[in-house]
Parts: sequence; C-alpha cells; structure tokens
Amino acid sequence: MNRIFVAKKPQWVSSNRYLSILKKRHGVKKGGFSGTLDPFAVGTLIVAFGQYTKLFQFLKKSPKVYRAVLWLGAKSDSLDLENFRGVEPVSKLDIQQIEDTLKSLEGDIYYSPPLFSAKHVNGTRAYRLAKDGKNVKLPEIQSTIYSTKLLNYSHPFIHFEIEVSEGSYIRSIGEILAKRLGSFGTLSYLNRISEGRFKFDNEKSLNPLDILEFEKNRYFGEEKDILNGTKIDISKLEKREDGKYIVPLSRHFSIIQISNHQVSYLLNRIAYPD
Repeated sequence: MNRIFVAKKPQWVSSNRYLSILKKRHGVKKGGFSGTLDPFAVGTLIVAFGQYTKLFQFLKKSPKVYRAVLWLGAKSDSLDLENFRGVEPVSKLDIQQIEDTLKSLEGDIYYSPPLFSAKHVNGTRAYRLAKDGKNVKLPEIQSTIYSTKLLNYSHPFIHFEIEVSEGSYIRSIGEILAKRLGSFGTLSYLNRISEGRFKFDNEKSLNPLDILEFEKNRYFGEEKDILNGTKIDISKLEKREDGKYIVPLSRHFSIIQISNHQVSYLLNRIAYPD
C-alpha cells in the first residue's frame, strides 16, 4: 500500500509505538513518520506507507504551530509531565506582562535543547544519559519564532500558541518564557497543530502530486526510458531550467533535478496512490 496522510498522535504513546498501531490497523509492513513527537505531546504526525516513505525528504514542514500550557511553579527534569518533581506556589502575574514577554520571544532565539531529548551525544541518545543521571549540556541550537499568541491565563497556567521553525523544542522555549517572567515552570500540555500545510483531517489520504512543491515537467521521450532509469536527455524535457521537477507518467511519477544542463534522478518509479 502506498499512502501518505496526517495522523493525530495521542498522549503517552511514543511516535514509534503509534506508527506500529497504525501499521497493524491498516495491515501494512512498511511505514514511517516524519517529525517525532514526545510521548507527552499530542497532535500532527505525518505518516506514510510503502514507497511514500521516500517522500518525507521533499515535504515542506515549516513553520510548525503548537498550542501549549506552561504550568508556573511546576518542576520537571524533562520540562514536561514525564519526569515531574512537584509544585511550588508562585506569584500571580500581570496579563500584559505575559503578552509582552511572549512577544519578546519572536525572532531568532538560541538555547540548549532539553537533556531529555533524542539528540545524540557521542553516539548515545541524550535522554538515555539523563535517565542514567549524567548531566550533559547539549550544544546550543537556533530556532526562529515567527509568532506568539496568548490564548488564556488562569494562574498558574499560561495557554499560548507559537509558530516556529523546524527542529524547535517547545519545552525549552517554555522554560525560557518562565525565566523571562521571573518565575519557573514546565509544560503541562503540548499539541502540534500543523507542520507547514499539513494538518490532521481524519487521516485523509494525500495525493503526492498535490503536496510536493515542485513544478511538473513533461518528458517527450519513451516512458520506458524513465521507468528503466535511463539517463535523461535534457532536450526531451519541456522545462530545462535548473531546479527540481516532478515528471508524471501513466502509472508512476519521478522526481528529477536539473543542474548545469545535466539531469539526475532524485526518486524514480513512484506509483500513484492505490
């Protein structure tokens, strides 16, 4: 089965575990997902079966939109509810201060990812080191925060929406927000609403030709040439400018790249949806 769709991962299930559930439900053996969500988080997970797992690398998945709840006064080693250590009372804040501080986060921001993450440290996942009690500081990363919005403040809970670049850690951004407010806290809820144009829509199947942001390019030679992976003569293509293109065929499509008048295959013989 060749299929790509957006699933909604439930809370307290790992992304890998949820993929296994989906594969069993749909009776498929080959599947994959793009954009890991922590077990604590819920929301958008792009899933593909069969050949369509090869399409992940070409999908535009940024910006990403999340809705989160920051619990002021809560402590957690993982900055969420997975490694919760308790709660301390903290002072109530002015709502305008929260809105202004959220706004101050917009732009480029530099921070260290949470130790409880899938980042590698000398070949070992950071979260494994954290579980072993090893305190390792991860190298700083850069995220771009495109927009923020305060949804609600009911002390000690700050509900907000945030639009970020790919690879951002909302748990760490929540910690930064708490510190800028002169407090501390952890996320008690995290929901990924969208990744680029991808949103949950009852697992509706997506057509690759609609979601791949490449121009279509017509091939005037024999279709079997492309199906067999034969070197493509650029003179037999309708469009010859440098770039990446989809070449539609009768039952398959290919993705090619033109560079300096040379044509190369990026993906070949990908079947249309079942």
